Amino acid sequence: MIGTLRVTEIFLSLQGETSSMGFPTIFVRLTGCPLRCHYCDTAYAFSGGDSLPVSEILERVKGFGVRHVTVTGGEPLAQPDVHRLLSALCDEGLRTLLETSGALDVSTVDARVIKILDLKTPGSGEAHRNQWSNLAHCGQHDEVKFVICSREDYEWARMKVDEHALDERFANVLFSPSSAELEARELAEWIVADALEVRMQVQLHKLLWGEEPGR
Repeated sequence: MIGTLRVTEIFLSLQGETSSMGFPTIFVRLTGCPLRCHYCDTAYAFSGGDSLPVSEILERVKGFGVRHVTVTGGEPLAQPDVHRLLSALCDEGLRTLLETSGALDVSTVDARVIKILDLKTPGSGEAHRNQWSNLAHCGQHDEVKFVICSREDYEWARMKVDEHALDERFANVLFSPSSAELEARELAEWIVADALEVRMQVQLHKLLWGEEPGR
């Protein structure tokens, strides 16, 4: 199998976010990202990593014996050969998630892949990078995520949910508090008060293991 990717780490943990939260999941963290969200917790993946053939990555993933796999970063779509990996994972019958910022085109992602579109709020400093045209290339099985830094972010995200009918187009619209800036309870109270049709989530892996890399 041809194709090479720069990889920061491959590890087994519990999925800490999305509707797959709690499942044992293999994470393939690719290196590099064109965005610089101020709250980023994986800046160690901006550079470095090892150059690995797609075939070797696939064999490592299969070696864990787990059916859930998440390709993340960094920004996975910044590396063109990621499409070879995603399709190969699906060909193996693995339930494959792609965590992407929404700043790069998703139209050519294998339709079997579950795309987690992390739309950037103003508080991230990267909201201008959102490609809203990506929504047209997502289906009901895909998910949209907003990391909320403030009340202003919350109101902005509410507006975008309404503007793009996200709660009708996607089975899951995810609101997450930026851990260093917003208390989870405060975000939960806003969602309940507004009876907002979104799924509140916190990062399970951080509750269990803190900021430890590779968990």
